Amino acid sequence: MTDPHPGGALTDTAAGTRPSPGAFAAAVAAAKEAGELVVQPRMGFADLPRMREGLLAVQQSHARTVGTLTIDSYTRVGDNESAARALAEGTDLNGYPIVAHGPETTRRLVAGLTDDRFAVQVRHGSADPTGIIRALLAAGLDATEGGPISYCLPYSRTPIKSSIQAWARSCELLASRPGTHLESFGGCMLGQLCPPGLLVALSVLEGIFFRQHGLRSVSLSYAQQTHHGQDVEALLALRTLAGEHLAGLDWHIVLYTYMGVFPRTTAGALDLLRASATLATQTGTERMIVKTPAEAHRIPTIQDNIMALEEASAAASAAPPYQGGADPAEFGVLSEARALVHAVLELHHDVGQALIEAFRRGLLDVPYCLHADNANRSRSYIDGRGALQWHSTGDMPIPALPVTGRERLRADDLLGMLSHTQESFDRAALARNEGTAARNALSH
Repeated sequence: MTDPHPGGALTDTAAGTRPSPGAFAAAVAAAKEAGELVVQPRMGFADLPRMREGLLAVQQSHARTVGTLTIDSYTRVGDNESAARALAEGTDLNGYPIVAHGPETTRRLVAGLTDDRFAVQVRHGSADPTGIIRALLAAGLDATEGGPISYCLPYSRTPIKSSIQAWARSCELLASRPGTHLESFGGCMLGQLCPPGLLVALSVLEGIFFRQHGLRSVSLSYAQQTHHGQDVEALLALRTLAGEHLAGLDWHIVLYTYMGVFPRTTAGALDLLRASATLATQTGTERMIVKTPAEAHRIPTIQDNIMALEEASAAASAAPPYQGGADPAEFGVLSEARALVHAVLELHHDVGQALIEAFRRGLLDVPYCLHADNANRSRSYIDGRGALQWHSTGDMPIPALPVTGRERLRADDLLGMLSHTQESFDRAALARNEGTAARNALSH
């Protein structure tokens, strides 16, 4: 995969030297150099032998991978006493309690697993990750993710101002250790039904916030949406804006396999997973977070995750490689995202204060998001092509296209949009299976 933006290379514009990347950034860079997509699971267990088994299975899978420690819900909200009590009582947790386990336990957990090809990222969902970041640094880990908007609006009632302050402290703490890496979750707001222009803008703005608070290695995210061509445009727009705003940093792009309602059939789910891997390869995306066919029915097992990683890796290898070139403009994603980024940056020289003011004025407005600091005046819909479009944009500095016959969105419209991808992929898989069965019957 060729990097179309030399600004993405590791350089130190202040000192004129090239800093050494940490383990996580180095693992992604090595895969990029080899022309391979890094695939990554969501995985977190409180039980140490099981967590170790999961990380080892990911490392040894037939794919280019990095590992994940997904944090439990007690630790995410800073309730470390409840996490410790659950460990003491043998109560199961929905993730890895990194603070309650302590740094030496986590060091032993990952001992012998990390090398120049494999590293581990801590994933959490916290509006105030200070304790989590202290714990991961003490354990010798160097990568995590989130952001002051992306881990505030969807997951908490924390005021944006408080989240900005907490994330500023956390970024500076993370940046105090050379080689650390931080991924913005901004391109994944609510998982679905957020038009790509806003997703791209939020991811870029969080990346600029990270830079302002000392981070030298970052990644920007985007969640696969409802239309392949629109997603291609969005990922290329994200890469373009990263080149414009993050020059001098080490940066890469990460794609999330569709985060909404997943197909219920195994065939439909695998088709969606493979489509996301193809999308990643076609856009030069360096890393991808997978989902499994088990998503619609139960919590995925280690084996489910390994199967998804290997399927995604195989699909990526079979896809045409990224050729670079100009960003397409059919859906106007780049111009929309650039307008939003510029409007926010004009509000204040401090990006955190600019974000607070942007949401206060409704210049940023996430559709269907009920957080008290979100204006919630914007709305989106899926058009006849299957692409996400704006139904209304509130006070954001972008236009909404005229919507014929959709003056108002009804509850059944929303339900239909939420199930659009699931039904599309299940329907296509079912039709393919019926066609195969019919051909087999004719041949006999």
